Amino acid sequence: MESRRPVYRPPAPPPARRHRRRVYLRRRILVGLVLGFFVFLLYLGVSLGFALTNQGLGASYSARAAEWGRTNGVGWAVTWVETEWYKLNPAPKGGKPQSNAFKTNPDRIKIPKGVVHTPWPKRVVSPAGTWLPGEGVWHPVGRVTTRGVPAVFVTHLRVDKIHTSQVAGIAWMDSTLLRAQLYSGSFIPGPLPGGKKFQYSAPISPADSKTMVAAFNAGFRIQDGNGGYFTQGITVKLLRKGAASIVVYRNGVMTVGMWGRDVYMTNQVVSVRQNLDLIVDHSKAVAGLDAANSLKWGKVLGGSYNVWRSGIGVTSTGAYVYVGGPALSITSLANLLVLAGAVRGMELDINTDWVQYAYYQGAAGKAINGGNGTNLLTQMSYSPSRFFSTWMNRDFYVMQLVK
Repeated sequence: MESRRPVYRPPAPPPARRHRRRVYLRRRILVGLVLGFFVFLLYLGVSLGFALTNQGLGASYSARAAEWGRTNGVGWAVTWVETEWYKLNPAPKGGKPQSNAFKTNPDRIKIPKGVVHTPWPKRVVSPAGTWLPGEGVWHPVGRVTTRGVPAVFVTHLRVDKIHTSQVAGIAWMDSTLLRAQLYSGSFIPGPLPGGKKFQYSAPISPADSKTMVAAFNAGFRIQDGNGGYFTQGITVKLLRKGAASIVVYRNGVMTVGMWGRDVYMTNQVVSVRQNLDLIVDHSKAVAGLDAANSLKWGKVLGGSYNVWRSGIGVTSTGAYVYVGGPALSITSLANLLVLAGAVRGMELDINTDWVQYAYYQGAAGKAINGGNGTNLLTQMSYSPSRFFSTWMNRDFYVMQLVK
């Protein structure tokens, strides 16, 4: 009789120990990756939170977030967002400036005989065409020398023929009456090698403020400016031949030129701040400014967008001219430098939060603070006290009276 009982099959052997180890390791790796990802997100969140409360990263939350993004490896995304924003929100075309954009009251300046100073500049031609009342006229500002000679003059101009409601400011500085000093920051250019401290860094000390007349922003972040940085006998970043350079010498004289052609390293050089390439050379705007060239004109937005920009130049008499304002392309910035008399000029920092020039009043020889200052343009984001603040972590220039 045939049996109907099922065929006996022995139970399957338990999984091999090696297989169990693989499964266990896979789970541990997966859990570790998930935990690591969440820890990374937490770090980014905390880091961004601190950045949003850091005044040194910008006057606005958007500027602080942008600086955080560039520092944390997503600068490409920041640049894309800024570019799209400016496409959707272009600088206004046409129109007239505000009624108080230009000072129309004449200044009476009486200079004692025998005082040596650089010949004062002539009225600047308006890039928008015929002058409006007071446009392009220079006015003395800030502290004067002990003999009553002004060392800084300012004027205001419409930026070009298209954006006629937008006004830029220009400051002219007498190199025979002023001494320049580069102040370095913990963020720009970053810490010195070996833990050394910068001799000059914000906040401006009461002693240095006694002769201070003006302060203004320097250039891009070092990693964005395609150039080097030298101060206190230390090369923070290697200087690039051909780069646009602000050079300050031991006697306090400052100049602007191409490194390796107009300016070189000597034992008299105390600081070199490079930023991109010259935009003004031989008293003309250089060719090709409108071309997309991130190495020459900056990878942050490029040169064709009409945004807040700043620049510095040197005239044939050795005077310094600073230009800053809204709705400026790199070409219109260069044109304003040329109109102001620059024979060589370069772009400094750009965007609303980083363009600032301030001049200061006060009795000669007495300490002052930010409350004594006035911005070149009222729309500038920071108050003049910025340069006297402990949180100021970028580099900038200070101009001081020498006579």
